[in-house]
Amino acid sequence: MGHWTFITDHGAVFAYIAKHRKVRALDIALELGMSERSVRRIIADLAAEGYINKKKEGKVNRYKINPDLPLRRPDSRDIKVRELLNIFPLHKGK
Repeated sequence: MGHWTFITDHGAVFAYIAKHRKVRALDIALELGMSERSVRRIIADLAAEGYINKKKEGKVNRYKINPDLPLRRPDSRDIKVRELLNIFPLHKGK
């Protein structure tokens, strides 16, 4: 059986950022077992679609998430990102 997960890399990175608002891409990559390049690409995707905003602070970025945007799947557009984050153990909730 091949290796697969229910949560995509984009979802995992987004959830990690939701918990750790001030973090380096390298730290995310190490924690999630991904390459730093992949994490940077995912961060760029999330930022381009408005799911996160980032601001450079020294050697790290400070992230702000937008939990009110809908999920991207056409059949799930009525679900807000906030609802997805509630299932992640990494999310500290609001």
